[in-house]
Amino acid sequence: MSWLVLILSGILETVWAAALKGFFKPASVVTFAVALVLSMSGLAYALREIPLGTGYAVWVGIGTIGTALYGLVALGDSASAARLTCLGLIVAGVVGLKLLH
Repeated sequence: MSWLVLILSGILETVWAAALKGFFKPASVVTFAVALVLSMSGLAYALREIPLGTGYAVWVGIGTIGTALYGLVALGDSASAARLTCLGLIVAGVVGLKLLH
């Protein structure tokens, strides 16, 4: 259950990070605040059973990948081969940490 909560918390990290793009709009501020509280709460819950370094790295990795994908799909960020390779390395690191746990 802790891993599921950690994954959902990482996805919520993507939500609050994406909300920063329009931060001065009231809806974005509310989205940011709710997603941030839920994301941090889920991380704290998951860390009761998952080692700190592993849990935090996986949470940040999921948020990083999600935010980068949001930028690529919704905001037209660059999808260069180098950028996609680096994102792939982050995914490999997150998967590796899960497998080694």
